[in-house]
Amino acid sequence: MQITNELIKVALSASIEAGKAILKIYNTEFSFEKKSDNSPITIADKESHNIICKKLLPTNLPVLSEEGINIPFQKRKNWKQFWLIDPLDGTKEFIKKNDEFTVNIALIEDNFPIAGIIFVPVLNLLYFAFEGIGSYMLENADKIISSDTNISNLIKKSNKLPLIINREIFTIIASRSHLTKETEEFIENLKDSHKNIIYISKGSSLKLCMIAEGSADIYPRFSPTMEWDTAAGQAIVEIAGGKVQQVNQKDRIRYNKEHLLNPWFIAKK
Repeated sequence: MQITNELIKVALSASIEAGKAILKIYNTEFSFEKKSDNSPITIADKESHNIICKKLLPTNLPVLSEEGINIPFQKRKNWKQFWLIDPLDGTKEFIKKNDEFTVNIALIEDNFPIAGIIFVPVLNLLYFAFEGIGSYMLENADKIISSDTNISNLIKKSNKLPLIINREIFTIIASRSHLTKETEEFIENLKDSHKNIIYISKGSSLKLCMIAEGSADIYPRFSPTMEWDTAAGQAIVEIAGGKVQQVNQKDRIRYNKEHLLNPWFIAKK
């Protein structure tokens, strides 16, 4: 699929507009509900979903969203390209008000991500990657995107990923809210092969962004994630030269499976 400037413009604008709406709600005394799987949902999740879906409508590609309707596998199994979105990744962090939440938009083709966009509303920071173009980080994103979405101009104003190539300290990043015994054991074993190690906890897809940046070396995930949690980050990591692999098979994570639960994985630069 040709990634056109128009497609880039629509996707980037969708992430910024959704992020702004989320931030307005974040600065209020909002409440939250529990979904059937006992995970939390806020009005910000719903508002972001509606904004992104409306913005992506002109692309004429189907959308699979965490907050959308349940689309049967029989209907989506033959999708060649589609948008996969998490309107508010890190809802638990959003509720805790620790600023570690993102807007995730990925473009999937033939079961793998070919583009990824992650917007960090509190930091006004945008990570974006498009196959054949590269992986980048853009500061002061809302003002720049609102005035110019030409990809050549955006690249000039952005920092190419990875930002950091070599570091003396081996940095492990893991989930703030979903740390498991298996993850702890894996981290403990890494100490045998690396002398200088530091460990960082972080919420949402920011962990994958740190791998793409080069500010973290490895992100082990031995607890459940869904496809919309990882797709955008996987694109950004892989296009930056990193890997997101299933723990046992070492294969890349595939998308649009019958069951949308991801296998355990390890992301590394």
